[in-house]
Amino acid sequence: MTNSIGEIRDADFLFVIGSNTSEAHPIIAMEMKRAVRRGATMVVADPRAIWMTTIAEKHLQLMPGTDVWLLNAMAHVIIEEGLTDDEFIAEQTENFEAVRAKVRGYTPEEAELVTGVPADDIRWTARRYAATPRAGIYYTLGITEHSHGTDNVYALANLVLMTGHLGKESAGMNPLRGQNNVQGANDAGATPVFFPGYQSWDDEEVVAKYEQSWGAPLSRRPGLNLNEMMKKAGSVVKGMYVMGEDILLSEPNVLALEERMNGVEFLVLQDAFINETARFADVVFPAAVFAEKEGTFTNSERRVQRVRKAVEPPAEARADWEIVCEMARRCGVDWQLNDPSQIYDEFVRDAPKFAGISYQRLETEIHDGKTGIQWPCPTPDHPGTKFLHQGGVLRGKGLFTAVDYRPSEETCDIHYGLLLSTGRTLYHYNAATQTRRESGLDVKQPEAFVEIHPRDARGRGIADGDRVVVTSRRGSVTVRAVRSRQVRPGCVWMPLHFAEARANVLTNDAGDAVTGTAEYKVCAVEITRAEEGSAVEGLFPGAYFGLDGPGPGAEVESEG
Repeated sequence: MTNSIGEIRDADFLFVIGSNTSEAHPIIAMEMKRAVRRGATMVVADPRAIWMTTIAEKHLQLMPGTDVWLLNAMAHVIIEEGLTDDEFIAEQTENFEAVRAKVRGYTPEEAELVTGVPADDIRWTARRYAATPRAGIYYTLGITEHSHGTDNVYALANLVLMTGHLGKESAGMNPLRGQNNVQGANDAGATPVFFPGYQSWDDEEVVAKYEQSWGAPLSRRPGLNLNEMMKKAGSVVKGMYVMGEDILLSEPNVLALEERMNGVEFLVLQDAFINETARFADVVFPAAVFAEKEGTFTNSERRVQRVRKAVEPPAEARADWEIVCEMARRCGVDWQLNDPSQIYDEFVRDAPKFAGISYQRLETEIHDGKTGIQWPCPTPDHPGTKFLHQGGVLRGKGLFTAVDYRPSEETCDIHYGLLLSTGRTLYHYNAATQTRRESGLDVKQPEAFVEIHPRDARGRGIADGDRVVVTSRRGSVTVRAVRSRQVRPGCVWMPLHFAEARANVLTNDAGDAVTGTAEYKVCAVEITRAEEGSAVEGLFPGAYFGLDGPGPGAEVESEG
């Protein structure tokens, strides 16, 4: 995030795209609701009618996978109508002319034909976004989980740069992190192309620094990203160490992955609970959960926070760092580490963006009434950075990147006539390794379902609550059908949480060319009634909203 969570409530325009914020990020959604109650304008761009669309001024219900068309059309309007921040572009950016030339052909009228979003709504949104000084963009996996996810992000960045909505409060470009320490894991170097603190693997000075710091020679080759690892499991990748991840529930095209996992010679699973991946594990290390260990978490707004142990871990469970250090010792590496503070101090010692955030500062200091410090924080007396790029773009100049629309890897045909997207719900969390062990949550949402538009359901003879078979080019799952106008005609939606009906049996493992992120959001499927299909009492469209009846915007259609 370029900006902070607390700034959202003071924004005057919120462009929420590819984010079911109220369910996937409910605390951040509270700040958005505060902003709207204060008078801010919200626009939601999403193929589904989610709860946030009920408080939005506009819902841009685009076809899945057409984000670049929508965003380039907005850029077209901003440029053609002279709404750009020319001073900011001249002083703070480069390569603008390439984007100007690229978006010239992306007219709102053409965009309407591709995206399904009315041209007038595209123009209205572009004008309001450009003309509002405190305008922020908020996005998550609905933007990145595409074979062209990087292009989507570039297109968003172009809008931010051409309007000058950068380096100021309540504005910027804000990806919302999906788990409580995803940001911290990336910061610490859990990527194939960065050392800790986003220092590049191909910078010889950086490599030499870490060779000296770690006392060992280092490879000059980048590692594999997650998608590459999964596709090479059992061939190139013969051994795997899986920590806190249920890959056989959360990875795409999971039946093909299961076949490849049979070729993995040795697999270690380190997790708090047994999950689907444990079926392939040779060794399981019981890991402590967040309340059973010391350390730091870094949240979406780059805030590094201390985590303190509340209870002791049960039985043989141990903190992740203890297990890894013991593994190292058994492999002949004498890591003299007895406390997570030692690990953290090594991290910040060699990572300039974090150099001023010592463990001691995290223990004692409070800033703006909050614990924790936001990076960048280069020196011990630096207060942390509330929002990025104040006074100038950090890389020197903001880089415009011209992108063309590329269709998703899969489209519909006569055999697969619907487009499936997957996502999370309010009651369960990712692979549901933890949440489905809580009886209250499981009562609220006990089984998988697929949302289907009444028109598509009617043409297939599917009633609300029928048991149906959802089939893609990779496999089939059986779930309950929920007839709902929250999805567009021709589109369906499923949650990913349920091991007995794994949505990722269906999804495509085609990856983004830059990041490798798989295309979870666009997958061609067909739906048919299962034999012995029967309605489920109490299952209703919008159940995931946590209401006692159909959710806002659900528009349940009776069978009559």
